Amino acid sequence: MTSPDALLELFTDAADAVRRAVAAIDPTELRARTPRAGQYALDLAADAEACRVLERAGVRIVSEESGVHEHAGASITVVLDPVDGSTNCSRRIPYWATSICALDADGALAGLVVNQVSGVAVTAVRGKGAFRDGVPFRASSAETIEQSMIYLTDAPARWLPWKQFRSLGSAALGLCEVASGSLDGMLDGGGFHAPWDYLAGYLACIEAGAVVRDAQGRDLVTSDLDARRQLIAAGTADLADALAGGLA
Repeated sequence: MTSPDALLELFTDAADAVRRAVAAIDPTELRARTPRAGQYALDLAADAEACRVLERAGVRIVSEESGVHEHAGASITVVLDPVDGSTNCSRRIPYWATSICALDADGALAGLVVNQVSGVAVTAVRGKGAFRDGVPFRASSAETIEQSMIYLTDAPARWLPWKQFRSLGSAALGLCEVASGSLDGMLDGGGFHAPWDYLAGYLACIEAGAVVRDAQGRDLVTSDLDARRQLIAAGTADLADALAGGLA
């Protein structure tokens, strides 16, 4: 099961399993924590169900919640964040996602980000474009800060004169907003995002014509558990260059 279409079907099944797992949790228990810093019990419940689905495909899995699941001879690595925006989910704020991306020897191959509250799904396949619920989209053409709405993942070192900004608690969904042109750019005030946070959204951006960079110029396509990146994303290279000024 290594074709992009088959992988996206698999990812949809895994996202459906996550939604059911979270829905089955008593609302009064959503804020329950595990001993691991930053982890909710809901993360583990969602991860167990997503991995159960993904494992049937014989892929290597790299999950935020359960680490690396090796599979001998696997040519595909699937990078998984079952609940991106866990705090939103725990507090019943309707903005959290499941983010899944497949990597092969050539890089990011296929990705899915599902807003688990609205049900809106963004998919992307290398060389084939990016889609929201099956409809293709393109990134914004905004080139200047002053004309742009920006997604912030943390307070930047320097505030720039953007038209407006949003900070909504899910990097995966934020990248999809940039990919679709709903927002013009994204600026990461800290260097703390892991591959599972951004890879599927990264692929959607690239396929939609947007620019995504690490502020320190490091490779974004990695399945290293310890990798952390500081993201700059924009519909145009000029806007990405301008956003970098917020990190000075």
